[in-house]
Amino acid sequence: MRKVLLGMSGGVDSSVSAILLKNAGYEVYGATMQLYEGGCCNLNSDLDAKNVCKNIGIEHCIIDYRNEFKENVINNFIEEYSKCKTPNPCIECNRYLKFGAMYNKAKSLGIDYISTGHYAKTEYSDKYARYVLKKSNNIAKDQSYVLYSIPKELLSKIIFPLGEFESKEEIRNIAKEYNLKVANKPDSEDICFIPNGNYKSFLEQNSNLTPNIGDIVNTKGKILGKHKGLYNYTIGQRKGLGISYKVPLFVIGFNKERNEVIVGEESELYQKEVFVKDVNLLLVDDIDKPIKVNVKTRYSSKEAKAVIEKVDISNLKNKIIEKNNLYNEYEIMNLNENSLNEDYIVKITFDEPQARITPGQSAVFYIDDIVLGGGKIMQ
Repeated sequence: MRKVLLGMSGGVDSSVSAILLKNAGYEVYGATMQLYEGGCCNLNSDLDAKNVCKNIGIEHCIIDYRNEFKENVINNFIEEYSKCKTPNPCIECNRYLKFGAMYNKAKSLGIDYISTGHYAKTEYSDKYARYVLKKSNNIAKDQSYVLYSIPKELLSKIIFPLGEFESKEEIRNIAKEYNLKVANKPDSEDICFIPNGNYKSFLEQNSNLTPNIGDIVNTKGKILGKHKGLYNYTIGQRKGLGISYKVPLFVIGFNKERNEVIVGEESELYQKEVFVKDVNLLLVDDIDKPIKVNVKTRYSSKEAKAVIEKVDISNLKNKIIEKNNLYNEYEIMNLNENSLNEDYIVKITFDEPQARITPGQSAVFYIDDIVLGGGKIMQ
């Protein structure tokens, strides 16, 4: 019998995944990862997962990954905000914990596969002669965007039992059929280590970031107001600027060295070209020529048509500095090959300019419903 280690949060998705895997003939081991005290990682969630496992007759264990989570997720979250970026901690958690540390745990236990309750699919593609990551049939819940950083070598070892379902209601009905107490448990909406959603307070309490007041300026350098600390703002933000102006203004960038928030009109939010680093490719081994793709620049954003191509690192600094001469150049001037995964920088050229492109978020590339890969937005 094939063995699978299933990450269980105590929610309905991972609980139903356990049922589906067992019914499919797998020997299922439920594992709850202890990541952070509070939020979704609390005693009630641990007990919910344990009780589900007991009810359906599978083993359950709790694995303490608090140190790994702090090092790879929380510290990254703080560091990115300190660099005027807006990170997505779920992507880092998937990369290092759920499909990193948990896979290593499975191997050490002699378990063949790992699984989670994510809405996505993995399958072998004859066309591409490899295992691929695909969108879930439930497009409204699809989570392939936050899974692009999975190493491609693991795709054949990952099972997503919920990928074929088209609605969350189907999942809840299965939970009710098996009399699971978590059947109506609400979905978690917040970042797990910031259960109240107040990330600004979290940053101030867990780092040396403080409200360092500075100027809000336009693209010509004219001072329009004062800001309350760079980490309190994100690209595209309109509310809370405290500026009276003839037209609506939006945050379009930062200059960390001068402690400035840069604002502009809505038209200045749009970009035709974007560069990404820390690239992970799933569908191809190299981008040796331009490829037409669809791109998502945030989990909740719509896909946009674009062309991606690999960039010569030696020519990158001048290209970005020319384009963004008002913006924070710290990352560009300190760019070196050792800071990059696979020495890769990819340029995205959109068919139509896109708004609110945010450094620190990820751009994920799709061909139809298959994830080609993705990377971190730079400038």
